[in-house]
Amino acid sequence: MRDYVIFTDSACDIKPELLAEWGVPYCCLTFRFDGEEKEYSNDDMSVAEFYNKMRAGSVAKTAAVTPDAFAKLFEEEALKEGKDVLYIGFSSGLSTTYNSARIASLELKEKYPEAKIVVVDTLAASAGEGLMLYLTVEQKKNGATIEEAEAFVRDLIGRMGIWFTVDDLVYLKRGGRVSPTAAFVGNLLGIKPVLYMDNEGHLIPVSKVRGRRTSIVAMADKYTEKAVDKENGTVFISHGDCLADAQLLADMLKERHGVKVKIIADVGPVIGAHSGPGTIALFFVADAR
Repeated sequence: MRDYVIFTDSACDIKPELLAEWGVPYCCLTFRFDGEEKEYSNDDMSVAEFYNKMRAGSVAKTAAVTPDAFAKLFEEEALKEGKDVLYIGFSSGLSTTYNSARIASLELKEKYPEAKIVVVDTLAASAGEGLMLYLTVEQKKNGATIEEAEAFVRDLIGRMGIWFTVDDLVYLKRGGRVSPTAAFVGNLLGIKPVLYMDNEGHLIPVSKVRGRRTSIVAMADKYTEKAVDKENGTVFISHGDCLADAQLLADMLKERHGVKVKIIADVGPVIGAHSGPGTIALFFVADAR
């Protein structure tokens, strides 16, 4: 039985040193600021510096991973060593990165016909993608074959609870998620939307509440409503340079259910370019999305 390597991309928002510990190579999406020539990956700029530039008015544009970058990584880290590939990647509803991995896999199958190259669209982003990755890595550690790991992660896709809120509606306005009028009025009135990621990997507004704390409580309510294992489930939270608010959500979950959040991650620049500073996102295994 051939060994296999699990791969991902930087949109999972798991720190590089942790991915290295898990044995997961990854490709980087990139970003650049309007008016600048330099192109950055998540690792090239601190989260604090990135969000401070956003708060000062800078606008960042992002770019997907190319098929060539995936092909090179899959070859160097697995195929040339006789190992198979399982890529767990960023939602196709938000980026062409998954499709780049799919194109690379088709090209590589011609060169390595004996290899199994699997690409999985998580229909998730940030630490939601990261949570699915982590749980699959744990399956591999426990002896799962590539077929078993693939079946496991595909089963997770429709059962991920992916809920988040933002602090400033202007970033959702730029992405076409809310109208300019709704963003202006919402910010004026202190409206904070609560959104989730649907079965097609798109961001869907669910409710609008007034005030930051109320939006955090609303996410904790969704955990109470939908989490499969409220006391012992694996929970990730990510945040856009607002650690205190992320910790507040973690404390709420612990107080209600005794669950300890496994990872509180930064929302990296590639995701943060679209969600903005002040984003808080909650990820867990649910009864359904």
